[in-house]
Amino acid sequence: MKLAIDIVNLSKQYGDHKALDNLNLTIPEGSMFGLLGPNGAGKTTLIRIINQIIEQDHGQVKLFGKDLKPDDIRQVGYLPEERGLYKTMKVGEQALYLAQLKGMPHDLAKSRLKDWFVRWDMTSWWDKKIEELSKGMAQKIQFITTVLHEPKLLIFDEPFSGFDPVNAQLIQEEMLRLNREGATIIFSTHRMESVEELCTDIVLIDQGKKVLEGNIHEVKDRHRNGSYRLTYRADKPIAFQAIEGVTAADSDILRSGLYRQMFKVNDGHANALIESLNQQCKIMSIEEVIPSIHDIFVQAVSPSQS
Repeated sequence: MKLAIDIVNLSKQYGDHKALDNLNLTIPEGSMFGLLGPNGAGKTTLIRIINQIIEQDHGQVKLFGKDLKPDDIRQVGYLPEERGLYKTMKVGEQALYLAQLKGMPHDLAKSRLKDWFVRWDMTSWWDKKIEELSKGMAQKIQFITTVLHEPKLLIFDEPFSGFDPVNAQLIQEEMLRLNREGATIIFSTHRMESVEELCTDIVLIDQGKKVLEGNIHEVKDRHRNGSYRLTYRADKPIAFQAIEGVTAADSDILRSGLYRQMFKVNDGHANALIESLNQQCKIMSIEEVIPSIHDIFVQAVSPSQS
């Protein structure tokens, strides 16, 4: 497996606070990688080190198999959570300026920008000042300037913040397209539904340490806990608490004679449960409930930290 990022024993301390504590992490090349954790977990510190905004106290960061060096910043596109555009500059002027900071020739940058502006129906914005745009409009400009130089690694920190549903969907589709075309994307967010939809791999860090990592489907599979959802027909609700090896949870009456029951079944008791249910009701459906990334996040992180 080729790696976009390989992090070994990475540490960073601010005074008495250890933001990163001997963190080891690999990010597969071509992945849509979810960087998850509660506030203060160390995510922003890690992102800033990869972007060479700050330096680690010790540890190693490799980018595409080589030690990170200053010129590598041209291979990276970074959209921070706190957006930063010059409010009095014109949109086109600022976009060209930021593109050239990434090493793009003026004419190439202008050509690509025009393509983006046409595709997103933004041509009338070119000579507007940033201060004349809404927050969402300004964030679309910053997204474009982040990806314009076609970097191999893209880092998005809360990319949907401030967007309405239509524009959030637009940004999501662009992220997926860029990933399909070969970009590795690190995606930091607190929106777990977006993680479920977008990410191929994830890491969860808390208090500067790695809590879990891996392919998102494998992570979810490792956290299966024997929970099921049953829909059944019967004259009255079944007394699940009386069935050996079963722990009853939430239940609902969907309508007269139709019930839904959540429960957990211990290993080795599944056959006995099915036999008991067949004697007491008509099973309409039964499905295993796989924990969501939200559930796994909450379980893995202490309440005081989340």
